[in-house]
Amino acid sequence: MRYLYYGCTRSRNHECKGGYIREEELIDQLIKIMDQMDINEIGMKHKFEEELERFTKFQKMFTDSDPKKKVKPVKMDLRDYAKYLLREGSTIEKRELLSCLKSKLVMIKKIITLQK
Repeated sequence: MRYLYYGCTRSRNHECKGGYIREEELIDQLIKIMDQMDINEIGMKHKFEEELERFTKFQKMFTDSDPKKKVKPVKMDLRDYAKYLLREGSTIEKRELLSCLKSKLVMIKKIITLQK
């Protein structure tokens, strides 16, 4: 099993004692923060729409070959997509998502919050 920890870089405060937090705990806290965010703060709308279109095309490949099969279009929202990326996305996708946040993430005593 591999453990990954995140902590303060101490670039602004050399005396910071924020400690370190495991990646799993960090992701769980970020997912909870997504529920509190204004959906417009997530700047991933364009990428989300591209992914949804791509998925719809993929789904259509299987339904076009058999006219009896009817698949309902998937209804997802941007907040669910952001949570999915945090859980299952690559490191690059997670970084891209977090870089699109307009609010600043702050860790104090191993608790992540949004600073407006």
